[in-house]
Amino acid sequence: MAKGVNKVFLLGNVGKDPEIRTTAGGMTVASFSLATAERAKDQQGNWADKTEWHNLVCFQRTAEVVRDYVKKGTQIFVEGKIQTRSWDDKESGQKKYRTEILVNELSLLGGRGAEGGSGGGSYERSSSSSSSSYAGSRAAAPSAPANDYADQGITDEDIPF
Repeated sequence: MAKGVNKVFLLGNVGKDPEIRTTAGGMTVASFSLATAERAKDQQGNWADKTEWHNLVCFQRTAEVVRDYVKKGTQIFVEGKIQTRSWDDKESGQKKYRTEILVNELSLLGGRGAEGGSGGGSYERSSSSSSSSYAGSRAAAPSAPANDYADQGITDEDIPF
């Protein structure tokens, strides 16, 4: 029998500042919500945005990156897997469910904000080794300006799209 695939890609904006906590074992955990929007025509033919909210959870180094760089309104791209937890509510005795995205990779998007926000970067959790990489917004700028072909006589009409 073939294996299943559990992979999620989301691009959206953080709904509120992440909640950061540390487990008894010293592991950092970040929890926050992410809003994704989709535009479609309604029954009257008008465009309407439909917002979907997702619960995200990050662990260890990814949670530390979230703690340091992510806040309400930050645009991010994440890759992860979906998981549903269940528990018995202590007060009502009812079974409760929560569907979450366990984040494996996080990319910060968007421009530099008024408070010196992130200019972009990404963090990928490596599952095969303990090494990790984070490319933050302080990356060195290229030493030479990009070639804009102004001296070539290329205009907007030359672009095929």
